[in-house]
Amino acid sequence: MKHSLTLILLLLLILLLVGSGLALRGKGVRMALIHRVQAILHHKDVVRRGDFTDVIFLHHSVGRNLINQGGVRERLTEAGFRFWDHDYNWEGLTRPDGTPAGYSYGIPGDNTDPDGLARIFSQPAFPWPVNALSGLLQHEVIIVKSCFPNSNIQSDEQLQEIQGHYLKMRERTDRFPDRLFIIVTLPPLNPAETTPEAAARARALSRWLQSDEFLAGHPNLVVFDLFGLLAEDDPAAPDFNMLRAEYREGTDSHPNRFANEVIGPVFADFIIETARAYAQWAKGNVGP
Repeated sequence: MKHSLTLILLLLLILLLVGSGLALRGKGVRMALIHRVQAILHHKDVVRRGDFTDVIFLHHSVGRNLINQGGVRERLTEAGFRFWDHDYNWEGLTRPDGTPAGYSYGIPGDNTDPDGLARIFSQPAFPWPVNALSGLLQHEVIIVKSCFPNSNIQSDEQLQEIQGHYLKMRERTDRFPDRLFIIVTLPPLNPAETTPEAAARARALSRWLQSDEFLAGHPNLVVFDLFGLLAEDDPAAPDFNMLRAEYREGTDSHPNRFANEVIGPVFADFIIETARAYAQWAKGNVGP
C-alpha cells in the first residue's frame, strides 16, 4: 500500500512538472523529471537536527572555486556541520562528503541572478522538494549568491531594480523563522569588464544589503560581504571598487586561487559563527 501511494504521488508530481513547463538548462524536461523524482526519493538524506548545522549553498562558478580552493567544506565538516552545495542544474547537488548527489533542485532557467533568486523565493513551499524553494528549505541554513556580471550596474534605476529583487526575497524569508538565510554580496568585476560608475553602484548595493535599512527586524537574514573582501577599497586607486589586483588574473573576473585560499576560511567561519549564534537565539524566540 505504501509503495502504491508513493507511485501515485510521483506520477502526480510528474504531471505537475510537465504542466508547469519546467525545464533545466541544456537538458530539458526529461532531466527535470528525473532530478525531481530523485530529489523526492532522497529527501531523507538531508538531516535537520534543529541546531542549524545542515547548510546548503546555491552558487555557480565563483562559489565552486571558493569551496574547492578555499577548503570551505572541510572546515565546516571539522566543525560538525553538514555542507551541501548546489551548482548549475546539470552539476546539481554535492553531498556533505563531497560526492555528487546525482540530481538538482531544478533552479528555474538555472538563473541565480537577483531576479532569478527572487523568482525562486516566490515559489510555493511544500514539505517535499517538488520545486527549487522547497528543495532549499529541506536545509536549515540557506546561502545564496549571484554571479559577478550582475555587478555591472549601468544606472541608478537598475540598482533600484536589483534592490527590489532582494526586498522580495527578504519578504519571503520572514515566513521561515526556523531557517537561517545568508545572502552573499555580488563579487566585483575585473577593471577590464566594468567602469568606475558601475563599480561604485556595485559597492553601494553591497553596503545597502548590510545596512539596517535592509536587515533590521529580520533576525533570520544575514549578509556575507564577499564584495568587500574582494574589491579594492582605496578611493585613490584606479581600480577602486573593482577586483583587487592580487586577486585577479588577466581580464578574468573570477577571483584567483589566492583569493579563494584567503577568503574560503573567512566564509566558512562566518557560516559557523552565524549559524551557532542564530541557533542560540532561536531557542528562546522561535516556536516549535
